[in-house]
Amino acid sequence: MNLEAAFDAIDAANAGDPNTITVRGSVRPKEQAHAELAVEWVRRLVGEPSEALLLAARAHHVRRWEIPRSSEPEGRAGYLRWKRRLQQHHASVVGEVLAGLVDPAVVERVQSIVRKEALRTDPEVQALEDALCLVFVETQFGELTDQLGEDHMVDVVAKTLKKMSPSGRSAALELPLDESAVRIVGRALERL
Repeated sequence: MNLEAAFDAIDAANAGDPNTITVRGSVRPKEQAHAELAVEWVRRLVGEPSEALLLAARAHHVRRWEIPRSSEPEGRAGYLRWKRRLQQHHASVVGEVLAGLVDPAVVERVQSIVRKEALRTDPEVQALEDALCLVFVETQFGELTDQLGEDHMVDVVAKTLKKMSPSGRSAALELPLDESAVRIVGRALERL
């Protein structure tokens, strides 16, 4: 399998993202940038990641903008329904994108990881979850804190840290955080 060709196909699927984000000084389609960062984090967290895990990291939110949060009602139940729909959507899209490029068994494994099947018991699914949480901290922490306020952000961070493995939490604590973020993370850690 040519991993770079598969990455290129996933990146092409994300190229139309109408949402942008500035990462390391460059404005990029949000999901493309997040996908690249997720791959970077997987490579840092896992000694020898499988091709399926790397592809799942690259495709974890492929074409996410097609199912906006507003498509489900407000509140926790609506949020969880939206997340489940997204996982199925991402798995379906990545199956289409990788068809003919990747062995069907690898595609099935990528889809399983993207759907986060067996989270907590499957080390690859947990590695993806850790990577996604780290991308969140690296790229969205400040913006979300501004939107939600510190107290609500403490809740978000506590839930995020709870989903992470000990090695993922250690990596998060090594990120360069400003004074406000350090305070929020400290408060969140007290809840665990």
